[in-house]
Amino acid sequence: MRPRAPAWTATLTWKSAVFITVMCCALAALLGALVHVSVTRQTVDSARQKALSRLATVTRAYEAGQPLPRFAGLDAPGLPEPLRALATSGQRGTMVADFKGRPTMWAAGPAGNTALAARVDYTLSQSTITNLDRSILGSSVLAIGATLLVGAFAVTRVTRRLHLTAQVARRISAGDLDARVNDPRTKDPSRPEDEVATVSGALDTMASTLQDKLLSEQRFTADVAHELRTPLTGLSAAAELLPEGRPTELVRDRVRAMRALTEDLLEISRLDARTEQVDLAVHALAPLAAGVVRASGTPTEVRVVKDASVETDRRRLERVLGNLVANAHKHGRPPVVLTVEGPAVTVRDHGAGYPAYLLEHGPQRFRTEGGGKGHGLGLTIAVGQSAVIGAELVFSNAPDGGALARLTLPRLETS
Repeated sequence: MRPRAPAWTATLTWKSAVFITVMCCALAALLGALVHVSVTRQTVDSARQKALSRLATVTRAYEAGQPLPRFAGLDAPGLPEPLRALATSGQRGTMVADFKGRPTMWAAGPAGNTALAARVDYTLSQSTITNLDRSILGSSVLAIGATLLVGAFAVTRVTRRLHLTAQVARRISAGDLDARVNDPRTKDPSRPEDEVATVSGALDTMASTLQDKLLSEQRFTADVAHELRTPLTGLSAAAELLPEGRPTELVRDRVRAMRALTEDLLEISRLDARTEQVDLAVHALAPLAAGVVRASGTPTEVRVVKDASVETDRRRLERVLGNLVANAHKHGRPPVVLTVEGPAVTVRDHGAGYPAYLLEHGPQRFRTEGGGKGHGLGLTIAVGQSAVIGAELVFSNAPDGGALARLTLPRLETS
């Protein structure tokens, strides 16, 4: 298995830095090589012409029988062997080699069966090429560093705006529909928009549209529930006046179901509006959970592994536990067990378990599976009330079968 690269290597800043560095190095190497080759060729050509000029002067002196200068000679000591062989074969040529520890440009030509050679000190030319290479290297490093700084600054500005957009998107997905990027480039028509501003503007537009639709749905739900309350109250009173009998019981049962559904809808609309206020107090968790089971009137087993004191809103916590117990009896099979283990409460049945859509996406309103009755609002309310009191509600299926809901409450802060 290949080792996984660190997460920071996948960031746009890192990739941009690597790309800029590679491109700068390639460009610096290309330009440096071109400059080096051009200057070296000019320097070498100049030294070669000077050496050949000296060789021509020495050749005329040799042919005139004049004494040779000190920088020339027949079969001169230090003459490179390849150049000596070239000269004895009847050709002229030049070559750079060390002579007494100094770089020297040699020029040699035929003189009978020997080689007539002249030399030119190549130290200054060699030093020029060496200094040029150092200058190219130094300027390349400076150019790469400056380009990296400017590029990092430019890329960081872009990535910072992208991170801000991502943070706003996460806030919206978490339920904060008022979150906006508010990129100034999208507010001022005189400023050109780049791609990041376009994405930011699209996200803000999407969030506004989504917020309007959700608020409209919330108002509709609340209005419907409020409008149903009055006729249901009258219907409930009228049902009480009916003569006793099976039809009357059916009517009263349906009226109670309608009133419960209306109250659930009102509660969900309040949770959606995020206007709920908690009334915190310290409570022992085990007695509170046992009270919920007694009030439910269901054959639910209560197990206390470890009791704990929690600071929570008693009414909301009872609502969550009551809904979990009621859901277990409606859609699961007995035995239903409520277990208190420290600040965590689990409710488990031994039925078919939670459906796949609920485990993946959470409870959905007006969607239930199985043979039990219900509108899919009980677990939705449990999730909403859990969030209000700061508790974590997790749904899963037990390995040996059955639905398992685990509610973890915040630990009580002790000084």
